[in-house]
Amino acid sequence: MEAAREASGTVPRVDAALAGLEHVWLAPRDGLPAIAIAPAILRAVLERLKSRAGFESMTFISAVDRLPAVPRFELVHQLWSLAHGDRVRLHARLAEGESAASCVDLWPGAAYMERECFDMFGIPFAGHAGLKRLLMPDDYGHHPLRKDFPHQGIEPDRLYREWDRRRRAAWHPREPAR
Repeated sequence: MEAAREASGTVPRVDAALAGLEHVWLAPRDGLPAIAIAPAILRAVLERLKSRAGFESMTFISAVDRLPAVPRFELVHQLWSLAHGDRVRLHARLAEGESAASCVDLWPGAAYMERECFDMFGIPFAGHAGLKRLLMPDDYGHHPLRKDFPHQGIEPDRLYREWDRRRRAAWHPREPAR
């Protein structure tokens, strides 16, 4: 498998683009080249992979909660190069409360992926102009994809009913009584 990665040209191209930035190649689990990086250099790595290695598209941004491990979160970015016909995955470990650099200015389509990570895991993205809840109500104080989130939910019926009532009131304001 290692020979296949080397022959594809992905590894040497990425290594050349990231010269001077510390990165470690991970053992492939699914045949996709993957590297581990420090969160402090995430922005620089993303910029170089786009400009120097030809990764024109961000295909996903997600996270994994590794509780009880420290740092707790593993932020995952996957990039695709149409010109070279390959992909690469980035893994950066983040502590709870630590923010990651936004890449919305590099790939505008990343906006909703970053919002989803923020909503579901509570990972903030520094520099994201519209970072707000995407799937959960704005005042919901929890992040459902964290491992410490109760499986049965947190007062799901009451919270949902309150949120739905406020949402519907905004859509259909009551007419004044006649």
